[in-house]
Amino acid sequence: MKHRIDSIERLEALYAAPAATSVAKETPTINDAYRRLIEAAPFVAVASAGPGGMDCSPRGDGAGFVKILDERTLVFPDRRGNNRLDTLRNIIADPRIALLFLIPGLNETLRVNGRAYLSTDPDLLQGFVVQGKAPVCAVVVEVETLYFQCARALKRSRLWDSSTQVAPDSLPSAGALIKSVMNDFDSVTYDGALQGRQEETLY
Repeated sequence: MKHRIDSIERLEALYAAPAATSVAKETPTINDAYRRLIEAAPFVAVASAGPGGMDCSPRGDGAGFVKILDERTLVFPDRRGNNRLDTLRNIIADPRIALLFLIPGLNETLRVNGRAYLSTDPDLLQGFVVQGKAPVCAVVVEVETLYFQCARALKRSRLWDSSTQVAPDSLPSAGALIKSVMNDFDSVTYDGALQGRQEETLY
């Protein structure tokens, strides 16, 4: 236990003070530069918390699928998924939310913290119609702070380097992952139909 960091004072003693720019880059409003990152992003990781614990859920669509309503408000659709509703349940119980935007080819990421609520406003949902289908609801995020994260993590991971991509068949398939916790699950049949089912139910 002697190596366990159990106080802010002990933690801060291990690190240098943050650079002035690391603090100054944070803003409570979406300026034009940060707007361009949001509009270019096809993927965002959504972190939330609720009675059942923490959750981090991937959300993706065409670039700009997270829409900017004004300088303090973002909104994104809840597209079809597994219907666990982990993120949505959390938002109802605890509106705190954090977003991490990823843009293919760009090593900087964008972090947004705020509070969220769910909306079924027909006018809002109409703006997210794809293939004639609207989402069941949308997540509205009231921005409290946003800032970009430097490129070190993505540089170290070489995330966008095609030479580091893993061959999908070298890892367990979706069916195999389910079978790892359900011994009698028919993973072969599941995997065989998965690609077609996903394509048919994207929207």
